[in-house]
Amino acid sequence: MVQPPNGAAAESSSVHNPGGDGQQSALNPGSFDLQAKDTSSRTTRIIVILLLCASSCFALAWGLALARAARGVILDFKIVYFGARCVVQHRDPYNQNELLRVYLAEGGASAPGAAQGYRTQMIVASQIYLPSAAFLIAPFGLLPWPAAYTLWILLTIVGITAAAALMWSVANQHAPGPAFYLTAFLLFNSGILFSGGNPAGVAVSLCVIAAWCFIRNRAVSFGIVCMAISLAIKPHDAGLVWLYFLIAGAVLRKRALKSLLVTAVIGIIALAWIHQLSPHWLSELEQNVQDYAVRGTYNDPGPAANKTVGTGMIIDLQTVTSVVRDDPDFYRPAAYLLCAPLLAFWAFLTIRTRFSESRAWIGLAAIAPLTLLPVYHRPYDAKLLLLTIPACAMLWSEGRVRAWLSVALTGMAIVFTSDLPLAMLSILSKGMHLPAGPAGGAITILLLRPAPLALSALAAFNLFQYAKICCDGVEESGNTAASFVPIATNRK
Repeated sequence: MVQPPNGAAAESSSVHNPGGDGQQSALNPGSFDLQAKDTSSRTTRIIVILLLCASSCFALAWGLALARAARGVILDFKIVYFGARCVVQHRDPYNQNELLRVYLAEGGASAPGAAQGYRTQMIVASQIYLPSAAFLIAPFGLLPWPAAYTLWILLTIVGITAAAALMWSVANQHAPGPAFYLTAFLLFNSGILFSGGNPAGVAVSLCVIAAWCFIRNRAVSFGIVCMAISLAIKPHDAGLVWLYFLIAGAVLRKRALKSLLVTAVIGIIALAWIHQLSPHWLSELEQNVQDYAVRGTYNDPGPAANKTVGTGMIIDLQTVTSVVRDDPDFYRPAAYLLCAPLLAFWAFLTIRTRFSESRAWIGLAAIAPLTLLPVYHRPYDAKLLLLTIPACAMLWSEGRVRAWLSVALTGMAIVFTSDLPLAMLSILSKGMHLPAGPAGGAITILLLRPAPLALSALAAFNLFQYAKICCDGVEESGNTAASFVPIATNRK
């Protein structure tokens, strides 16, 4: 693929042919080369965007086919939709009985307690999202289910595809080939997200778009709103990305604080509204979360509930530490303690180092996989790995061993959090008999917990590269550096 000319090349061209007339351009052979490169670059970008859109469309097709075969078991958007229906009908969205009544009134299947339909009802009746998310999704509750579902899925697909295209556009300046393959693979394996409509799709895409707006210094106001909505819907997905901008520098800090202000306004309005419907919403939410993660159920990170690999598996580090000791009082703090030093070192580097675009993308590439490790996350949250694509391309363009390591580790993290590879691993691991004792635990971690291991390796590698680029004092190059001089010089 032909890469677009960098800023230095464009400036050199303008010096040799400073805006002259057509005859002067005709006498300069270099102008034809530059125009040909620009045309080829535009053509390449259009083709890549179309291919990325095609990947998303294929993912939607097989995802909808799977959802139809599952007969409604893929319920992610239904959880928030019926909560929104409760809100617009002035009912308590956090009361399981109220939510279940709305579900049944809207045509939900009723089934005996031992049947699968009962489990479906209980999942729908467990509202575990914050009031700010319920407030933002409430307009969808005004629509009938088919219209609301279609509109939400459309927003999810457009958002994730746009975020992927923006990340590739950054990576295209360094190594478009590997970046394209990784991005297209990630999109093609988003069928569960596109058909199920988990709010992570909207939250993650807005977070990635906001990061692009802030770093590239374009559509900043739009980026502030995107980041604010992402925080309001899923703060445990966007929180550490937001933290980077808070501690990265003066201008970026202002943008992060403006995003937080918008989120706070949304939260205050949501709390005032929800409090009228549910005065005890906090205690009810806590109860819903506890019911949602009962030991041995689908949402338990312990080994009893995670005996196989699957497309809906939990991918955080608690699934590994629980193998060592299946006790929440052990495996939760253990996961936090393992991630805390990495997070502290990352924050130290960010605070002590001047901003540059290259440092920003590598810093985000370190924090994106780290975000997924301490607390509850599933593969659809891992679309946040889009933020690792630009750094992977930068490292690949430099060659040497770390280029291959970057592509290999980024690829492993994306593969082991993608739908189709996890489905194949699920088939291969079905019926596997593990020995008891430490040997069985080691096999469980290596074969049945590939995602947290791959994410941990990627986070550690990118953090090492972040430390290296910060210590080397690498300055920004290219045509985007000038726009960030105020960020570097006005740091406080």
